[in-house]
Amino acid sequence: MNRFSRSLPLVLFMVLAAGLTTFAQQSAEVPRDFLKDARKLHAAVQHRNASLNVASLQGIDSVVNFVQSFNANGVDANGNPQNLWSFAMVGNSPEQGGTTHISAPVIPVSLNLLNPDGSVFLHYDVTPFIQPSLLSPVFSPTHFSTSAASTQFTDAIQRAEFFSVIDQGWHTLLVSSLKTARTMSVPAGSYRFALNPDGSCCFFVLVDANSFSNLLFPPTFPVDNTTIIGQAELAGDMTTKDITTLLFPNTYLYLNGKVKDCCVLGFHEFDLEPGIPENGNLPRFYVMNYSSWISPGIFGGDFEDVTALSHEMAEIFNDPFVVFDGVHNLTPWWLSGSQCQDAMEVGDVIESLPANVVFPITMNGMTYHPQNEALLPWFEFQSPSTAFQGAYSYPNTQTLPALSQAWNVGCKKLL
Repeated sequence: MNRFSRSLPLVLFMVLAAGLTTFAQQSAEVPRDFLKDARKLHAAVQHRNASLNVASLQGIDSVVNFVQSFNANGVDANGNPQNLWSFAMVGNSPEQGGTTHISAPVIPVSLNLLNPDGSVFLHYDVTPFIQPSLLSPVFSPTHFSTSAASTQFTDAIQRAEFFSVIDQGWHTLLVSSLKTARTMSVPAGSYRFALNPDGSCCFFVLVDANSFSNLLFPPTFPVDNTTIIGQAELAGDMTTKDITTLLFPNTYLYLNGKVKDCCVLGFHEFDLEPGIPENGNLPRFYVMNYSSWISPGIFGGDFEDVTALSHEMAEIFNDPFVVFDGVHNLTPWWLSGSQCQDAMEVGDVIESLPANVVFPITMNGMTYHPQNEALLPWFEFQSPSTAFQGAYSYPNTQTLPALSQAWNVGCKKLL
């Protein structure tokens, strides 16, 4: 048998294997209308070093913040009566006044969807969504009714919350900067995708939440360069003094390994790392958000462009450390739409309501769709509200016309 004839079975096997790979990957394709009726969620995906024990917000290395408290009748997670509730927010306190500037790096993240052998099946480029995000009201100033001068979305919301005690000079502003683009390689079996009408990649991509978290957060200390956040921290693109945005192209997460448990459009968290001699051995909190751009037509309703980004950034301003210590930013139990919580998650209050979820803003040649947000007096069960125009929500002051009732644990019965 000559060399050619001996190699023929191997060639056929290789072609057959390639065909099987293509078939397997095509089975991950879903229709473009797959998410039309999907439930849109924002969830905290915790990925922290459990050996670290941080007892309070004092003595940490992180973004500038202030701590206050309020009184309201409620119960804690165990059903025990509680009246005093403490919270931390980004910036300096409204009583202090002045303008606080916070570094806000934006790290664009593209996707490589991998074949079972680790080769690239599809590449999904984030580039088209970078400039529209930077020009949005999250990072660029425009007119809001809570400020005489043009300002940013999150600053306008904070000013609405504390409108009765601020002066015109109090602002908390993000200073955005574009950092090195990264690429997340997603293993076969951990994703689904829909192609554009012309067959190009992609209309959207769905990724298993656990796989996504493992690819995003560094697993060990010292951090290495195998994860997106690890790479950014090692490069200095992401520091403890920043609020970092990891911007993805139409990339949504499904939970519990079930593609029907979809979709998480973003979350805010922090990477918690031990202290080092250079920072006085203080625990390091790298505050961040994963947010997906949302192209028109993927979801029903008006969830588009920066809906997820605005939601996550507003929640960072109001709850930067995600109730990490079991004390700060807990609230009395509240119920809104399908959401029952005991945390100061200002976007979650709004996201499942039947109407007035987003607030269209036209600027820089585009109409954006940031989400309306709940205001501090809503969590305080404060009546009447001391916020802007006596409201409980902003920018649309009518989205939350009334307070939630006071609930027991899990909203199973009223107090």
